[in-house]
Amino acid sequence: MDGRRRDSPTPEELAQRALAKLRLRGAQIGVAPNPSGKGAVGLPVWLWTDVTPGTWGPQRASESAGAITVSIEAKARMIVWQMGDGNSVTCTNPGQPYKAVYGLAESTACGYKYPRPSITAANPNGRYTVTATTHWRVTWTGGGQSGVLTPTSQSQTSVQIGEIQVVKR
Repeated sequence: MDGRRRDSPTPEELAQRALAKLRLRGAQIGVAPNPSGKGAVGLPVWLWTDVTPGTWGPQRASESAGAITVSIEAKARMIVWQMGDGNSVTCTNPGQPYKAVYGLAESTACGYKYPRPSITAANPNGRYTVTATTHWRVTWTGGGQSGVLTPTSQSQTSVQIGEIQVVKR
């Protein structure tokens, strides 16, 4: 700084203030198999979020100071799903809710297959913690300037993945 006092916020600072007004939530996680049940190694896992302004967007806000008004719009760009086993899945859409009619079909929108069980001899009630990190794109304009902010939000659930035992007679 050159020592001059600055009384009014910059357009980018106004954009940050407008962003603070929004509720950019983590995914409202949907997963099949249901977290209260069990899945199996090698079978499809469906991943999705309910689509709301808070979980996928868009959301809009504005902030003013003096003669400057900055407007922002927030939309989710992608969700990175950390599957709890060291692997991740990146989906650029909110996914598709699972319906029983789909049976054992794989999700065409966002899915995964676990290569090994969460249950081990050392951890018979083991679960994988699934963390969904939503990456937002917040565009702003005002005061003759524009820019992009890239906040993230997270949510978690867990799943239990076992093995299917085959018995030969």
